[in-house]
Amino acid sequence: MMIFMKGICKSYGVEGMEVPVLFDVDLEIREGEYIAIMGPSGSGKSTLMNILGCLDRSDSGTYLLDEEDVSVLSENQLSELRLKKIGFVFQTFQLLPRETALENVCLPLVYAGVDRAKRKELAAEALKNVGLGDRLDFLPSQLSGGQKQRVAIARAMINGPKILLADEPTGALDQTSGRQIMDLFRQLNREGTTVIMITHDRDVADHADRILNIVDGRLRGGLLSEKAGEAK
Repeated sequence: MMIFMKGICKSYGVEGMEVPVLFDVDLEIREGEYIAIMGPSGSGKSTLMNILGCLDRSDSGTYLLDEEDVSVLSENQLSELRLKKIGFVFQTFQLLPRETALENVCLPLVYAGVDRAKRKELAAEALKNVGLGDRLDFLPSQLSGGQKQRVAIARAMINGPKILLADEPTGALDQTSGRQIMDLFRQLNREGTTVIMITHDRDVADHADRILNIVDGRLRGGLLSEKAGEAK
């Protein structure tokens, strides 16, 4: 099992009070699956994504990633895990505005210790793979929304992660660009990447093979043995 969660709970301190966000979340995801986690604003889906991506820790429960208990890992070990195994794509792209498309895609390779010449070679190839081979030296301000998201996807995939986590990946895009990004996710999934997409949009969720719903911090159908989730 690529991802196994059991009894995951999370609360945040707000003005001296503990506000619960996730309640006893159970989740199983096999390697190579394409999953959508769907819920309205405030449902806890972004908190769940942060825990899945090892950007945050749960208060209780078990989370195994590739059979490794992430709760016992140090912050440095979590950073290393994210670098090697998880790619992130966000609604707002998170590109450095003063860096070119090529330089943005190079960033994870800098942290991985890849030399400069090899970084540029790999980043150029990654941008070519997402249809931006002619935009290497463009700044984000010179790119459309769909092109920015393609740069973000190239950056997310540059280290060959097993998992791609996407948080509202089409939220800032027009309909045509959104469809193109969904086609790119499907291509990556066919090539073996496990795709986990967080969304509030049913039309976007329908691109996935399995749709899970989260409401008020409770995930429905997260276990493969359950029938509450939707399989397509």
